[in-house]
Amino acid sequence: MNIEQIVAGELSLGIGQVQSALALFAEGGTVPFIARYRKERTGEMNEVQLRALLERHTYLTELGERRGTILKSIEEQGKLTEGLKAKIEACMQKTELEDLYLPYKPKKRTRATIAREKGLEPLAARIRELNTTGAPDADLETEAAGYVNGEAGVASAADALRGASDILAEEVSEKAELRQHLRDFLLSKGEFVSQIGDAHPAGTTKFEMYRDYRVRVGEIAPHNMLALRRGEAEGVISFTIQFDAAAVAAYLEEKEIRTAAPGVREFCRGMLADAFERLMRATLIGEVRYGKKVAADRESIRTFETNLRELLLASPAGMKPTLGIDPGFRTGCKVAAVDGTGKLLEYVTIQPHKSDRERAEAARILAGLIRTHAIELVAIGNGTAGRETEAFVGDVLGGLEPKPLKVMVSEAGASVYSASEAAIEEFPDLDLTVRGAVSIARRLQDPLAELVKIDPKSIGVGQYQHDVDQRLLREKLNDTVESCVNYVGVDLNLASRELLGYVAGISGAVARNIVAYRNAHGPYRSRQELLEVPQFGPKTFEQAAGFLRIRDGAHPLDRTAVHPESYFIVERIAADLGVAPERILEDPAALASINPGKYVTAEIGEPTLIDIVAELEKPGRDPRAEFRYARFDEGVRELKDLVAGMELEGVVTNVANFGAFVDIGVHQDGLVHVSQLADRFVDDPKKVVKVGQIVRVRVLEVNEALKRISLSMKSPGRPGGRREGKGAGEKRAASGERRSASVGDLMARFNRSR
Repeated sequence: MNIEQIVAGELSLGIGQVQSALALFAEGGTVPFIARYRKERTGEMNEVQLRALLERHTYLTELGERRGTILKSIEEQGKLTEGLKAKIEACMQKTELEDLYLPYKPKKRTRATIAREKGLEPLAARIRELNTTGAPDADLETEAAGYVNGEAGVASAADALRGASDILAEEVSEKAELRQHLRDFLLSKGEFVSQIGDAHPAGTTKFEMYRDYRVRVGEIAPHNMLALRRGEAEGVISFTIQFDAAAVAAYLEEKEIRTAAPGVREFCRGMLADAFERLMRATLIGEVRYGKKVAADRESIRTFETNLRELLLASPAGMKPTLGIDPGFRTGCKVAAVDGTGKLLEYVTIQPHKSDRERAEAARILAGLIRTHAIELVAIGNGTAGRETEAFVGDVLGGLEPKPLKVMVSEAGASVYSASEAAIEEFPDLDLTVRGAVSIARRLQDPLAELVKIDPKSIGVGQYQHDVDQRLLREKLNDTVESCVNYVGVDLNLASRELLGYVAGISGAVARNIVAYRNAHGPYRSRQELLEVPQFGPKTFEQAAGFLRIRDGAHPLDRTAVHPESYFIVERIAADLGVAPERILEDPAALASINPGKYVTAEIGEPTLIDIVAELEKPGRDPRAEFRYARFDEGVRELKDLVAGMELEGVVTNVANFGAFVDIGVHQDGLVHVSQLADRFVDDPKKVVKVGQIVRVRVLEVNEALKRISLSMKSPGRPGGRREGKGAGEKRAASGERRSASVGDLMARFNRSR
């Protein structure tokens, strides 16, 4: 089996692309680096393709290793035939491979092994023969009589036949083709059926919709599958797969019974029923349930990845002096002032929600902080007392000029960060709530830089994230964070250890060393200085340098995404234009006169040169969207303020398979069910909305007792199809590419230069 050819075929890639990408991985290349700086070698494969290649190659490699182990085991037993070997070598799925190995796999002591120990294998072989070629008048009682042996534990012919049946039933249960057919039958014809026991009367559980639930196995939605498993784990739901047992019996009899002898046929029917009920039913149902769970896990994780990407790539308000406020009624509001680098300047606790005297004092303190630190942004946590605090801040800002911009910021995960090792290390003497206020301020300045400090599972944008495969979830979310960090790039002199740890090629230990060196020697002046950092060798430099930025460094290109290995190209371009390299960055219009094809070399091909020119045209530009924020209705702060029919602005906080959750400023997100997302049918909410998107919604229903809000994005009175807005459902690039809008022009210029 040629794994490279298989992967190339499955992913519609050239064999050369696959071989080159695998070679780069073998050399220590990371996905972001290969996607961004080795396009010539891979045929411009993006991150999605590279990760898919790596995942499939790993799977097939593991499959190959397991195949070798199985072949060796069967050969050592002296049972490896050419036909069996061919079947094993043709396997492309682990389940299929294990099915073929099942008859030869070492077993614990079973009823069949006990029967063999009693000397009943010959009787089983004789019945097998009679089933194939036996005479119509074959008598099994007579055949079995010769195997009665009191000393061996076979007291009668009936005992002998039961033992032979056990041997034959085990053989049938281990036939790969039968198992696969029945597995497919359960998937296509079976139904998941669930119930809730009498211990949970109607209306007392969140799983109410599953009280008498029935759905085709092949049609169950991922979130329904995960909900069933969660309900089962909590002891509320019991569910299984129901199917046509008669159809299963008919299939097995058709495949396994060949004789016309009535006695033998009747014996085989009983044996087959036993084989299925005792040895196949539970395991096949378990395998199908597990397979649907794995599929649901992957879909849930994909949704989590999409939501996390949108959240991490949310538009930053900018590195400006900012006040972060962690609201509270009883304990007051913790206020932290940070400068334009995120450094803590001052913190204080104010009490705006108690007496008029304390409110006035809080207003005086807040205004003083804003003036003292020239505050431009005020970030207010959206938790308890958030809207009340926002109103208070609005009153204070009304008397100030210039007025800072006030924005409500999600607190999701802030408490996790406040108690984390990273927060304790940075602020060992601060209260948790003060650390939270600092984090809220930094989230507004640069969401990506702050959110990478938090376990992605704690950010609140997942779907049943605690029920899915935790290893796979961790792996995929880490990939997503890595992709986002390298897509945006990192300011070497501002980045935290946590942020640096996601840069291509940089480990946690190296990230710590980078920060320690910066603390000891001051800001980095050039990318080359990184080579003086302990453990930051040439390979790490190759992988990481292009994603690290130095805004006012010794070399002007250090603030761009141009890799140091390509500086010579820019210097050649600058020399041909008769200017210094920094002049190109200041006046990129000069690039319009160059002939791009002139600078293609054996190492720097057309794709990389296009990226270089595009970067020079907008050096160091943040690829994230322009900053926007939701404006909540001033008169709506609590659930009781909501009225059906009310139209409000909100921000999407989470997108699931069944709809989207929207924060409308009442401390409880509302749900826009998938059926209410658009005037036309929508099969996937991600096609319409994304996390962080500002939307207009209409209140359908409010249940204060259950704290549930039903919302709609449909046009009033429109039963049919709402058109998606411009750009709705588009996904941000995952490949780390940072091409400007003029890439098409650059490619045209390349074509003209040839």
